[in-house]
Amino acid sequence: MFIVNGKLNVINKQKLPNDQPFIIVCTHKNWIDVVCLGIALYPLPVHFMAKKELFQTKLIKRLLENLNAFPVDRKNPGPSVLKIPIKLFRQNKVVGIFPSGTRASEEKELKNGAIHIASKANVPIIPAVYIGPSSIKDLLGRKKRTIITGDRIKVPKLHNDKEAIIKTANELISNSFKKLIQTKSNNI
Repeated sequence: MFIVNGKLNVINKQKLPNDQPFIIVCTHKNWIDVVCLGIALYPLPVHFMAKKELFQTKLIKRLLENLNAFPVDRKNPGPSVLKIPIKLFRQNKVVGIFPSGTRASEEKELKNGAIHIASKANVPIIPAVYIGPSSIKDLLGRKKRTIITGDRIKVPKLHNDKEAIIKTANELISNSFKKLIQTKSNNI
């Protein structure tokens, strides 16, 4: 990607915790944002949650596993949805989640998985946005790529007021995405 498109612009990398594991949540419009997010966090390896359907082809499965991705059954999430990230956090690892749940060109309602995991594991959520090419043509056209990271979001333990906590955390993530995109727009 560097040869074809030049250097990736990473804004606010200093906001990433270097003393604890965390969840990085990012907007998701295409496969390029996944690759760019991994590059932006380097040398920290990101362990991405990916829908299990992507692991059905041997070649893609092998590629995803080499990229530290692990499968999640979105229709029937089992205990592994929590167990795998918590195990990674105990090893001081970073888990990447795309809370829109799928690639989408329009804004979608965010899924709650990152919030549940952050609450259970007591790790912060770091919002990030990808701004840049969304197709091979744009990538080959040398359009700039940018990852912007935001401030930590601390999710309290989910208890009796669970729905209110989830709603508030989702609003914080969504508003962070909007703010980060606006930050880039103001700096162009």
